[in-house]
Amino acid sequence: MKAIQVWLIEDNEIYRRGLEKILNSANDIVCSGKFDRAETALQAIETHPSPEVILLDVGLPGMDGITAIEGFREKIPKCNVVILTVFNDPDKIFKAVCAGANGYLLKSDTSESLLNSVRYAADGGAPMDTAVAERVLSLFDRFETPRNSSEANYGLSKREKEVLKQMSDGLVIKEIADVLNISIHTATNHMRRIYEKLHVNTNTGAVAKAIREGLV
Repeated sequence: MKAIQVWLIEDNEIYRRGLEKILNSANDIVCSGKFDRAETALQAIETHPSPEVILLDVGLPGMDGITAIEGFREKIPKCNVVILTVFNDPDKIFKAVCAGANGYLLKSDTSESLLNSVRYAADGGAPMDTAVAERVLSLFDRFETPRNSSEANYGLSKREKEVLKQMSDGLVIKEIADVLNISIHTATNHMRRIYEKLHVNTNTGAVAKAIREGLV
């Protein structure tokens, strides 16, 4: 089995070394790149094989993680960007989700939880701590004006609503295809159209909008 390629971008050297050790302790995961600044990682994309998952600290010196997300989205759009954060920083999490982050992990998570979240992200999922997710959703309520029911359909087809429901239940693309008895290619096309209709670009953004506006 090919190991999941992960880049770690974190300026705290002690935490970075500890997390690198955790990642490399798994048989199916390898930390193939580690950086203390976002600028260095963005430059490395030009000369290094692209990672499948990027673990990104939001509070970096120089270019912050939130600003860097746009660069990663442009250069390696298929890579899943997962932010590393602390529980008491919901505003930065909210901004990162809006910028295109696929998920977010707490720095205090256990080693097993971190490894499982990396696997989930590599498989197309959106890892997120439940308690943090609730706080982020509350920020969507604060900063966005809800649409009324007649406006909130977004033209989603019946099948697209079914796919969106499975996404909100935490299923990844392979699982969605199995549950709905469709091919992975078809499920991927449905998900792409859902993103376009909801005006989002990540699983996290789609699920957050769906829950907030009662689409699922």
